[in-house]
Amino acid sequence: MSREEQAGRSWTVTRWLRYWLSTRTRIRPTTRMHYTHDVERFLIPHIGQLILGDLSARQLTAAFGQIAATRNRSGQLQSPCTLQHVHTTLRAALTGAVREGLLTTNPARHVELPARPRPQAQVWTEARVAEWKATGQRPTIAVWTPTQLAAFLDYVRDDGLFALWWLIALRGLRRGEAAGLRWGEVDLHAGQVSVVRQRTTAGYDVHEGPPKSASSRRSVALDQHTMRVLRQHRERQTQQRDLRAAIGKVWHDSGYVFTGPDGLPIHPGYLTQRMRLLVDRAGLPPIRLHDLRHGAATLAREAGADLKAVQDQLGHASIHLTADTYTSVLPESQREAAEATARLVLDAGKSGAEIRRQLTHNPTTVQGRPAEAQPVTAPACRPRWKPSSATRGARLRSSARRRSGRAHEPR
Repeated sequence: MSREEQAGRSWTVTRWLRYWLSTRTRIRPTTRMHYTHDVERFLIPHIGQLILGDLSARQLTAAFGQIAATRNRSGQLQSPCTLQHVHTTLRAALTGAVREGLLTTNPARHVELPARPRPQAQVWTEARVAEWKATGQRPTIAVWTPTQLAAFLDYVRDDGLFALWWLIALRGLRRGEAAGLRWGEVDLHAGQVSVVRQRTTAGYDVHEGPPKSASSRRSVALDQHTMRVLRQHRERQTQQRDLRAAIGKVWHDSGYVFTGPDGLPIHPGYLTQRMRLLVDRAGLPPIRLHDLRHGAATLAREAGADLKAVQDQLGHASIHLTADTYTSVLPESQREAAEATARLVLDAGKSGAEIRRQLTHNPTTVQGRPAEAQPVTAPACRPRWKPSSATRGARLRSSARRRSGRAHEPR
């Protein structure tokens, strides 16, 4: 047995997990925060006392069953999403143990958990708004209709962050990408924004770094209206700087597009709180700040953009994520698709024309009598296929020969 395997037989899971966390020096601060939370909140309390080298899939399955029976801060049982996150952390930690030679295989690979449903973006239709007002229930991911979004943008047109709300709602930037945007990355002549950094939070601390993934580093095209909004925002920012200088207050030339009154970049958490307050004041059905990004994808699809264009706009690594989560179809589009589908049938030759004629006929009467009073009979449908005269003749001749043959058979 090697020294590494001997260590695996002597180390507890707690010792390994904390050592593993100490070696994670090149991960994002938010990832470290999530790993630490999973380790301290779930893994150490349930499997920390076990010997690392003796871990089995059966032990881990039992532990996840115990975790599933605990409750979150809202008093509800842990969700499949939480279990999946904890499993991801454990699997990464045990993969590190395999890499270091303390384990030969990763037992977390054989743990089966409840499937995590991927939430679908739901549009705030009139029916959903009425249900929300009556019950308080709302979709996990909710997006506004174009009319509702226009009402919000009209309500916040005098807000100092109007350009930020507009940019996220129409072009789909993430909160951290908008908070980290600098004027040097905005080209109002070519009409594009380069996403090269983001400002994220780990707890309350702000960390600035590269975008979420390689695909998140992208150029986002700007329309003329968005360019006009950003120009007006830059003019107001310049006026604010000059006003503060005139009254002897400090202005920080930070270079960020969206800043506080002193020119310093805005805390990303403030954007979330501000959005929630403005939505409440506007009297609109509730959505989160990130839901503006979902809505931008929905609007792009409604405007005719294909999935690849939406994927590039949002900076997704996979087009499946774009299709599954971010592109809920607006009711108007669904109705148009339904109408187009029906037209394909009704415009299909004489049969389609006959169906159209029947559908446009007054459905409340049949041959002068109310439809409800008609006897129930077999539907008067034309057969799907009508034999030709030659086929009918051949059938008659064949039938005659069979009858003639039977007439000469001995009884």
